[in-house]
Order: sequence, then structure tokens, then C-alpha cells
Amino acid sequence: MVLDEVHCLQNPYRGAVWEEVIIHTPPEVDLVCLSATVSNAEEVADWIQTVRGTTAAIIEERRPVELTHLYMVGDRTTGDISVLPMFVGGKPNPEAAEMGRGGRARPDVRGRRPRSAWFTPNRVDVIELLRQRELLPAITFIFSRAACDDAVGQCVAGGLRLTTPEERRQIRAIVEAKVEPLSDADLGVLDYGAFLTAMEYGIAAHHAGMVPPFKEAVEACFAQALVKAVFATETLSLGINMPARTVVIERLQKFDGESKKDLTPGEFTQLTGRAGRRGIDAIGYAATLWSPFTRFEQMAELASKRIYRLHSSFRPTYNMAANLVRRYRPDTAHHLLNLSFAQYQA
Repeated sequence: MVLDEVHCLQNPYRGAVWEEVIIHTPPEVDLVCLSATVSNAEEVADWIQTVRGTTAAIIEERRPVELTHLYMVGDRTTGDISVLPMFVGGKPNPEAAEMGRGGRARPDVRGRRPRSAWFTPNRVDVIELLRQRELLPAITFIFSRAACDDAVGQCVAGGLRLTTPEERRQIRAIVEAKVEPLSDADLGVLDYGAFLTAMEYGIAAHHAGMVPPFKEAVEACFAQALVKAVFATETLSLGINMPARTVVIERLQKFDGESKKDLTPGEFTQLTGRAGRRGIDAIGYAATLWSPFTRFEQMAELASKRIYRLHSSFRPTYNMAANLVRRYRPDTAHHLLNLSFAQYQA
């Protein structure tokens, strides 16, 4: 059995299920646990060994495609957008750091507090700049389904046209084949016309709110490099084979259902893991946009940090207790609870 993205056992909502799978799977079934973001892999392997027997930790630290981090920032004085390397000589770029701290302030003629001389590049300009530098296809991660759809509309309205006539013909054929099971009434409700138009321009959204035929069309076209710019939620970074030459991260904060929180190094690594197509690109690029809410030093630390210690999210629940009491003797139920990763770490 293969458990891909095994670091999901830290997920507060689903993590306990992952632990139960590892503990309760019959011993004759071999487990292969995969993750690109766990720094305490040896500890996880040691725990699995106490539960299931002989276990080996296999660690590979080389990236298949070299990753270069970029910093994109707009200048209010000139309107230009600068694309700077985040690191120079292995250290944070001092020029980018000056911009990231706010740099010079632009006085306000109305006597209000001076604004920063820098601004966050808009989505249309970012994609156009990547096109000019031949850094497409790109995935832009936005932590909102509605914002992904809005971004597609902004790019279409902004006049972005990223495909050739032949590519548009191929895209239309793929999309029509994927949506064939849907009725005309369904397509009307789903605003199929706008979806197809954006796809033919090489622009698409990808998130859990889309119907499967639409998502499958996006994935198929992107895999063939027909769609050049995808705006996606973080779910695309898990379990879907859609690598890009460039990954763009608009913000380093996301809403977790209760409050806004900063991305962890593991989450950042997961997102940037889509940058660089094996066998196609010599270098993959991860571009982070300037933000008034995040200092450059924070961005550089996040991009360079590789510490992501996996912790257990296992918590006994009433439902779990009821199942244990129903299925096992008290001593066996107690033993099973002691097998959790949480108990091991404690």
C-alpha cells in the first residue's frame, strides 16, 4: 500500500485517520510512505517500526530539477516590475531586501501618511512578464476558489492571449471531449462559454469547486503545455501530476477556516515543488510577489528553511472510543491507543 503525502497525518482534521490506517492495516501488507516535506523522517520510520516491524527510512535530498527563487516587485515611480533573484551567492539578495523593507517612501500630496514606493504586481502583468521571459507555463497559487476564478476573468479582460491558432484548435477538441457527458442545460449553468474562451486563450482556474469534466480538461491541456497559466488553490499541490516551469505565490498567508496564518516551510515547499518539469526544464522557478504585509527577510527565510518536523494530530474521540470498546478487549484497546504517533512522540 502506498501512502502518498504521508505528512497529512499532521492535518488536524484527517491526520488521525492516517495513523489509524498505519496501525490497523494487516501486518502482511507492506507500506510505502512518501513525502517531500518531512525533516524528521527517521523518527517517523522508527515509530512505524514499533507498530509494524522492520522499517527503513530512505532519504533523498537532491532535487530532480534545480529551483531558483525570484522576487517580483513593482515601482510606483516608474510603473516597472523588477524580477530579482531572492538569493545571491547563497545569501538573501540585499537589493531585494531593501525593497522588501519598504525602501524609500513616496510623499502623499494630500498630507496623508507616505505610501511605500513599491507595489504588488497585478496578475495580468505577472503572466505577461513571465511570457516575455519564456517562463511559462506557470501555476499561480491563490488561497481562494473565488479569487482563482476572478484571476482568470482579469487576465481575459486584460487582453492576455497566450496560445497559437493551432493550440486553440487542440484545446477546443480536448475540452469538447471532456464535457461531452454534460447536457446543454448543464453547460449553460456552468458558464461553459466563458470557460472555453479562457481555455482557448491559454488561461484556466483549478480548484475543488469545479465540476470534474472542467478540471480534467484543465489538467489534460496543461499537461500538454497548451494552457500556459493556471490559477489554483493549494489542493493542486497534492496528488495531481501538473508540474510547471514557474510557480507564483501571491501571498504567504492563508485562511485556515478560523483565522489567517502564515505558510509553514512545509507548505511553502509543497507549493514550490510544482516548479520545474523533469526531463524538460533545466531550472524551475518559484516567484514570490512583494507584499506590504510580509518582510523580504521572512520570505527568504521561508524559501531557505528546510525544517518541517512532523507532529501527530492524533486525538482520541468519543467515536473512536466507542469503536474500540465494541471491537476489542480493554487491554487490546489500551494497547492500540499506545501505538499512536502522538504517544510515541510523548
